[in-house]
Amino acid sequence: MYYRFSKIPLLAALSLLLVLLESCHTVAQENTLVTDTDYDQWQSYRGNPASTQYSSLDQINTTNVKQLQVAWEYHTGDPLERSAIQCNPIMVNERLYITSPQLKLIALDAATGQEQWKFDPFEGENARGVNRGMTYWEQGDDQRIVYSAGYYLYVLNAQTGKLITDFGDAGKIDLRQNLGRDPETLDLWINSPAVVYKNLVIVGSAMGEGYDASPGHIRAYNIKTGAMVWIFHTIPYPDEFGYDTWDADDWQTVGGTNSWGGLSLDEKRGWVFAATGSPAFDFYGGNRKGQNLFGNCVLALNAETGERIWHYQIIHHDLWDYDLPCAPNLVTINVDGKPVDAAVQVTKTGHVFVLNRETGEALFPVEERPVPASDLDGEMAWPTQPFPTKPPAFVRQGVTLDDLSDISEEAHQHALKILEVSRSEGIFTPPSARGSIALPGTRGGAEWGGASFDPETGILYVNANEMGNVVNMKKVAIENNSSVELASNQPGGKALFQLHCGTCHGLDLQGQPPAIPALKNLPDRFTQQVADSIIKNGKGQMPAFAHLAETERVRIVNYLFGKEEETQTQGGAEDIQNYQYVHAGWNQFLDEQGYPAIKPPWGTMNAINLNSGDIEWQVPLGEFAALTQKGIPATGTQNLGGSVVTAGGLVFIGATMDEKIRAFDKKTGEILWEAQLPAGGYATPAIYQVDNKQYLVIAAGGGGKCGTPSGDAYVAFSLP
Repeated sequence: MYYRFSKIPLLAALSLLLVLLESCHTVAQENTLVTDTDYDQWQSYRGNPASTQYSSLDQINTTNVKQLQVAWEYHTGDPLERSAIQCNPIMVNERLYITSPQLKLIALDAATGQEQWKFDPFEGENARGVNRGMTYWEQGDDQRIVYSAGYYLYVLNAQTGKLITDFGDAGKIDLRQNLGRDPETLDLWINSPAVVYKNLVIVGSAMGEGYDASPGHIRAYNIKTGAMVWIFHTIPYPDEFGYDTWDADDWQTVGGTNSWGGLSLDEKRGWVFAATGSPAFDFYGGNRKGQNLFGNCVLALNAETGERIWHYQIIHHDLWDYDLPCAPNLVTINVDGKPVDAAVQVTKTGHVFVLNRETGEALFPVEERPVPASDLDGEMAWPTQPFPTKPPAFVRQGVTLDDLSDISEEAHQHALKILEVSRSEGIFTPPSARGSIALPGTRGGAEWGGASFDPETGILYVNANEMGNVVNMKKVAIENNSSVELASNQPGGKALFQLHCGTCHGLDLQGQPPAIPALKNLPDRFTQQVADSIIKNGKGQMPAFAHLAETERVRIVNYLFGKEEETQTQGGAEDIQNYQYVHAGWNQFLDEQGYPAIKPPWGTMNAINLNSGDIEWQVPLGEFAALTQKGIPATGTQNLGGSVVTAGGLVFIGATMDEKIRAFDKKTGEILWEAQLPAGGYATPAIYQVDNKQYLVIAAGGGGKCGTPSGDAYVAFSLP
């Protein structure tokens, strides 16, 4: 729509202009969500409510990107013990909102990086968990920031950083409430920010992944009052759709099935899109037999009511921790010469599911193919899994002899020994007591950084990991509401540790330093009281285990400190009636030097044409300097954090273990620019413009699962 003023009197033109301005103001009052339809700002997580990670700015482009230089650098000053920053900042009204390693919410001048205000939800105490962003909402002069830390959702005044005390309980709500279970036994948090539709704040959640995990229901709250408006049960209740895909009582006992990777919003339709993770426990489903809806699903929900519109399940009865790691990209692509709205889901398995946004039907054929059966007692692996015929998978699908490392003979032989004793039957090889090799592993394929989409070309850009895991399962018996190691005459504290802590810290207490500390020689570092407090309250990226009884925590601590009294297990394996399987730890498939035990590349950047279903290009992402010096071409590295594609012909991404940020030519995959960061950039960049100057900003927080040194910086780049 446009208006011509050239042939009407000046007074009439001014009158008409005032009417139009008043009309725009009225619309702004009614439309409570700020949108950036031109994609020239960064007012939402992942760039916009549709999660496209696209910027229409082109001041920085292929011809001048080599001139980029640091415009400013901000340091939060937080303690850095095994910390990380995964925040994708937002920029509204020339103010940049970020979070720190200790989850403080901070407002900066977007052009200079000068701090304007800071909010500390933990009031100086150690934070736990991570935060990947926040959400902005305005209605007239009422401007609010919604963000989370711990199990609280906070609403603050966007200009002052003060809590809005008429929201919830003095500015916050406890997310453990309203889940149909005792909130004191639950532990959950929000990794990825909420979305706002009209006056509703819609949230997913993250939680532990053990047998006692919280349920992952999706909820909406009134942004003014904090009152819950609706809830969608991702583990269906009796008489709800999908209830028959579980055992009868699972809705009361099973957890997980949560949308931890964020949400996408179709504002026109008034639909919110979620991508859910696996039911808990992640690696054994004998206690949750069935297809397990709505685990591992793309969900389209009515944003006003929470009513299910459609769903598409991508993994049936997940046994591999193949969570859908991010909300779908809501895009428009060309199908048979016609534009079609799509919801595009990238996955840890390296598949891309391209779904009709209106109906949920796959736009490229998907085949249900037979997959291997489980050899664990009580497990019933689902007999088939869906495989898209297009686009092709962007990572390898399982490990064969030909995939084993060739960077040295020693590396090859080390990998061969592991392969020879393990199950390796393709991408859906079930977990096993003898050990199963999973490729892709639990870190993808794609991860929570998601994909970026170019609306000019229909090309999707996604970074990927190619790192396998060796999944070893161990059987533990349950007797008299406590746990003892099966037929081993070991004390119950050891088995409790295995059930609740072993997945991360390893059954041998070795952990995965530096990201996950070893627990050997724990008395040299902590008192028993401090260890008990960490288990109960969590610390850093370790969740709280407040649901454990004090007696259970005491038994675990006594085991770790070598002070537990010996108890005897009655009988052997044949006498066991009740048992659970535990996971022996996040054991990556590595060679003796710590490199992935498969041939490179180990990390890639991929360009996928969604109009044709073809991969346009694939290049390594990152390198190990020690291998490069030996003459080995760039191998790629493990990478965490997403990309941004721009109208300037560029794809920007940090993410790599070499702690660099890069710009790729979006047409060819050629690296046009790179810069060293003060720590790993394990976050998605933000791109925005202030006073006609374009900025690229990324968090350089290091640490996390990549295990490189932690940092506390945000770095902004611009042209001279």
